[in-house]
Amino acid sequence: MSDEESTECYTLICDDPSHEVVLVDCGAREMDVILAVRKVTGQSLWHSRDLARQAPVTLLGGLSAYRAQSAVAVLQSAGARAEWRQEPEPGERAASSP
Repeated sequence: MSDEESTECYTLICDDPSHEVVLVDCGAREMDVILAVRKVTGQSLWHSRDLARQAPVTLLGGLSAYRAQSAVAVLQSAGARAEWRQEPEPGERAASSP
C-alpha cells in the first residue's frame, strides 16, 4: 500500500440485536411441550424430546425479538416455562465464565 492510499474500517452496529429462546422447565404436560419444541425448532420428535428433557436449554438463537417472542408464546401455551433473552455479545460469555 502506498502512502497515498488509506484503509478505513467501520464497526457495524445492529439496531435489533439477536435473541435466543430458552426452555427453562418442561412443566407437567411433557408431551405437549415436546410437540411445541418440535414445532418451533423443526427438529424430529426424538430430538425434540431430548431437548425438552434437558431443560434448561437454549432452543433457538439468532432470532429477531418478534420471532423469539412468538416461539416463547407457543412453548408457554403448551405448558412450558420459557423465556427469550438478548444474546450476549461475542466475548461477553467468556468474560463471565470463571
